[in-house]
Amino acid sequence: MRADAGQASADESPGARSSATAARGPATKVLFVGTSLTAGYGLTPELAFPAVVAKLAEADGLPLEIVNAGLSGETSAGALRRMDWILRAPAEVVVVETGANDGLRGLDPDSTRANLEMIIARIRKAQPRARIVLVQMEAPPNYGIGYVRRFRAMYGDVARAERVVLAPFLLDGVAGMPELNQADGIHPNRRGAELVAASIWRALKPLVSSSAP
Repeated sequence: MRADAGQASADESPGARSSATAARGPATKVLFVGTSLTAGYGLTPELAFPAVVAKLAEADGLPLEIVNAGLSGETSAGALRRMDWILRAPAEVVVVETGANDGLRGLDPDSTRANLEMIIARIRKAQPRARIVLVQMEAPPNYGIGYVRRFRAMYGDVARAERVVLAPFLLDGVAGMPELNQADGIHPNRRGAELVAASIWRALKPLVSSSAP
């Protein structure tokens, strides 16, 4: 979730693209907006969880065209600043994974909430037919239980108010498990990314299934 050398520049393209195609029908276009967790920090592009989601979808006969717009170290404010540029890539589903770095920095959850609401508004303005998935993120415990609870509740509040799908905590079952994370203890390793992808695919599959021909 930090800005690190080796990550793709945000000036190169709206996102690294990978496709899972099949003869069963056209692929559903899914845009992933996120931090280094989405970008796949420490992993090769095909092992980042969005690319693994595409493989799971293909196995289920629901081909996806993935655009990975993850950027290491980005806060929700940074994601908001990028949205007009990111949304040049058309999508039928937009997955928003942001806020983790806000939590790491102890930023005011009210500010993060406002950024999430504005991100969703930008998506709806640019791509009004796109379905939106907001990914639950969590704050570290060092800021106190009150902060952790406010941060956690914010995502559900936004999802209900904006009527978007809320996916479970991205790192559920992965965070705090040394065998599922890289040496930094923050970013999933290959196996951890596979578990993340399986969780996200469960949240995405009903949306993709409803749009399949």
